[in-house]
Amino acid sequence: MSMLANPRRTRLVAELVESPEATTYETGAAPREATRSAVGQRDVRAWVESVAALTRPSEIVWCDGSADEKQRLIAQMVEAGTLVPLNPELRPGSYLARSNPSDVARVESRTFICSEREDDAGPTNNWREPAAMRTELQGVFEGSMEGRTMYVVPFSMGPVGGPISQVGVEITDSPYVVVSMHVMTRVSPRVLELIDGGQQWVPAVHTVGAPLAEGEADVAWPCSDTKYIVQFPESREIWSYGSGYGGNALLGKKCFALRIASAMARDEGWLAEHMLLIRATSPVGRQYHLAAAFPSACGKTNLAMLQPTIPGWKVETLGDDIVWMRPGPDGSLRAINPEAGFFGVAPGTGVDTNPTAVATFSHDTIFTNVALTDDGDVWWEGLTPEPPAHLVDWQGDDWTPADGEAGRPAAHPNSRFTVAAAQCPTIADTWEAPEGVPVDAIIFGGRRATNVPLVAQSYDWEHGVFMGATISSERTAAAEGALGELRRDPFAMLPFCGYNMADHWAHWLHMGEVLRDGRRPHIFQVNWFRRGEDGSFLWPGFGENSRVVEWIVGQVEAERGLRPDASYGSPVGRLPRPGALNLDGLDLTERDLEALFDVPTEPWFAEADLTRDFFDQFGDRVPDQLWVQLARLRDRLKH
Repeated sequence: MSMLANPRRTRLVAELVESPEATTYETGAAPREATRSAVGQRDVRAWVESVAALTRPSEIVWCDGSADEKQRLIAQMVEAGTLVPLNPELRPGSYLARSNPSDVARVESRTFICSEREDDAGPTNNWREPAAMRTELQGVFEGSMEGRTMYVVPFSMGPVGGPISQVGVEITDSPYVVVSMHVMTRVSPRVLELIDGGQQWVPAVHTVGAPLAEGEADVAWPCSDTKYIVQFPESREIWSYGSGYGGNALLGKKCFALRIASAMARDEGWLAEHMLLIRATSPVGRQYHLAAAFPSACGKTNLAMLQPTIPGWKVETLGDDIVWMRPGPDGSLRAINPEAGFFGVAPGTGVDTNPTAVATFSHDTIFTNVALTDDGDVWWEGLTPEPPAHLVDWQGDDWTPADGEAGRPAAHPNSRFTVAAAQCPTIADTWEAPEGVPVDAIIFGGRRATNVPLVAQSYDWEHGVFMGATISSERTAAAEGALGELRRDPFAMLPFCGYNMADHWAHWLHMGEVLRDGRRPHIFQVNWFRRGEDGSFLWPGFGENSRVVEWIVGQVEAERGLRPDASYGSPVGRLPRPGALNLDGLDLTERDLEALFDVPTEPWFAEADLTRDFFDQFGDRVPDQLWVQLARLRDRLKH
């Protein structure tokens, strides 16, 4: 139902547009009481026994997270051909894995949110009735681990025992998954002690779905053509079948840290978000923490490991992908990176684009589906300006630059590096602080060639939620769809929210009411990808994005009375005043600068229509405040 088709909503929106100070309108869905009865106090050992009875492994191993355990599994995988040791002089302690060509990425079409009610999953998630899905899973999991070892992996997301951290236990028959969980989470027997003490935990079951008959030879990368990645948000369960790759198998990552954790956060009054986390220190030594949500291919990793180009500024990394935020006792929003490692996309990460990342994976890294050089190192498109004369590609075949020119990449486009966050040279000394760090600003960004300015500050929290709910990127090549077509990714959470996306927006609105005035983070939107009339990028990006960070921090300081406000109002938010953005040393013409902040009226009216259509698919679950913000946008465009 559209806003105009709902008389009650039309009246309400009209009243609120005319009275911007009004605060009595509906707030949408408030957080629910944590459903402890649905989760229950499962006995972890009885659960392991029940899964073993179903999957019938040849043996069960309880993992302890030790370095010896990790090394034993690595040696086992080298012998099996799953891992190829890299040159110890060029890439010490590092290995290459090649997956089955059918198992290279997330499988969105086979990812399910099995909430009790279909409406709670919403139109942007795949939903199945929970009882029916359990019956289906029973069939595929039965006997799925025959001939294999079942590993029981107790892990913590966040520092073990921390007030924002959560724990889980993953069962898997993949040693590759166990070693990767060593890197990406905190695997520790202490987790079992916490569970025995009554802490809630997330049970996660994974199998590659390739049982071995007695005497049958194994393959280097076992998997199944049939795949399931299933989340049960009410009972906090994860069941994954058939894939050994990435977030399909490392169940602490997207499955737990976002899909299940977002449902937990909604029920318990916190936030689990697809965001990076950095600390920016100004030349006078003031420190500010910024969390930022970017869809894929929008510069997320580059901002997480930003190397400022302006004198006196320092940016340090706390997280590159996921942030959990909980209101602190002082009314601020405190954040942790719940992960212990980086599972980064390799292609495009290079010595010119992200030297910090390159330094991070210089040793003790697992590379998956990248190319192998003749001297035993790794390579992928974008690592260096020019490719080597000869490589072995991600499928184990010979490769030369002529193959690349013919459209055959040396590394798979979704090839990855898995490395401990502690190896990052820009890691902040507080990145593992159990109580988290106070968030001063939240940034949303998309890849927009038109319309969206380089940076804008929201007018208030509700306008900031509107910015997050309307994140989009434009298709930039014919192969991706119609040029200029918008790909919506609200809060960069579209594939990762474990419940109805409109309820997610309502939860953010409620969190704004919970946070204390003066400690609530300020919200901004950025766009590094605005293009000129000739199609070229107007903004240089990369390290120069520190100039935008500098302005954002300045606006946070202005809100706190530490400096004058350096913004002016526009239809889409507050933009930098002329001269407020530090452009010293940049070869940027006045015309390009104007284009970076142009807010064209007619295209924005058209975009408002598209936003209305996008909201309509969620029906009456869209919070009234967001309809109000859309109406206010239209009103500002008129004036």
